Amino acid sequence: MVKVETGQTSLLELGLLFLRLGTTAFGGPAAHIAMMEDEVVRRRRWMTHQEFLDLLGATNLIPGPNSTEMAIHIGHRRGGWTGLLVAGVSFIVPAVLIVTAIAWAYVRYGSLPRVTGILYGIKPVIIAVVIQALWSLGKTSLKTKFLAVVGVAAVILTFLGTHELLILLGAGAIVVTWRSVRHGRGPTSLLSASPLITLLTVGASTTFSLWWLFLFFLKVGSVLYGSGYVLLAFIRADLVERWHWLTESQLLDAIVVGQVTPGPVFTTATFVGYVLAGPKGAVVATVGIFLPAFFFVAVSGPLVPRIRRSPTAGAFLDGVNAGALALMVVVTFQLGRAALVDFPTIALALLSAVVLFRFRVNSVWLIIGGAVAGWILYGD
Repeated sequence: MVKVETGQTSLLELGLLFLRLGTTAFGGPAAHIAMMEDEVVRRRRWMTHQEFLDLLGATNLIPGPNSTEMAIHIGHRRGGWTGLLVAGVSFIVPAVLIVTAIAWAYVRYGSLPRVTGILYGIKPVIIAVVIQALWSLGKTSLKTKFLAVVGVAAVILTFLGTHELLILLGAGAIVVTWRSVRHGRGPTSLLSASPLITLLTVGASTTFSLWWLFLFFLKVGSVLYGSGYVLLAFIRADLVERWHWLTESQLLDAIVVGQVTPGPVFTTATFVGYVLAGPKGAVVATVGIFLPAFFFVAVSGPLVPRIRRSPTAGAFLDGVNAGALALMVVVTFQLGRAALVDFPTIALALLSAVVLFRFRVNSVWLIIGGAVAGWILYGD
């Protein structure tokens, strides 16, 4: 039996560990969490494997970025409330600084031919990366025929223009009701959430302001389940389609930045904020999207054992995951139309998909390869 180190960990050690992870953690939430498990369970023995899995289960039952929430949970477990802040902020800050630097260069030099060429080559690769994520998430999320039907219905409703929050919460409510009826508990109503749904789906003024930018990302951070890719569906629906603050091309560029940088994919919000309003916009967007994660972890941490055993919470999460997958399918289709514009881009996407599915190469290497190919094909 492995002996677990008891007591609290120094804030300096927590901060240094998560600063390093935030600087080197490429590959998405699954890779980030695997790195954390190696550090806190195997190397440092701060908790057992089961305790780690309990925390991981809790992150899947609350909205927000899973890997960031794991860092916050670990910080709370090892350093109390101060540790919660230190671990979470340390994991986020490296990516925020890197993305801010890239955003500055993008705003200043983004129209240069070489940068355009690099983005031209990376975008098709990103489409292949997202498709691989869809395939993997689909196998996990659509565990039953009923969930598959919910997912297909959500795709259709999304194409018809239904608001993404109604898709997510509606899918969760349907699955809860279905399972309640099947187990003889009678239909379970989630209509009590309707005031929240109404509040969160009200459109903001189309006139840009830092306040509306903060509220938008606060909303997203408060309700977003599933992969960080679902963030793209929210950004496209509101900032591109409804309010026209961003162009389709800028959204694709934001996706690229989220992929080529370490740490949470949610730092895409930092890039968007900088593009819209410079350094102030970057800070406002970053605080807005990550603030709910700290709140939800602080509230749910003590309730982890109960949450894991709740049939209703599990059913709701299954429905939300099916809805999130549908949003990802639609946004991938829409972004693919913008990225796959000629034979070279289609060929890059197909080749990337083959390499990803057949050889499981780290997506970072493919993105670098796409950048080189784009520079050669498009650059002067």
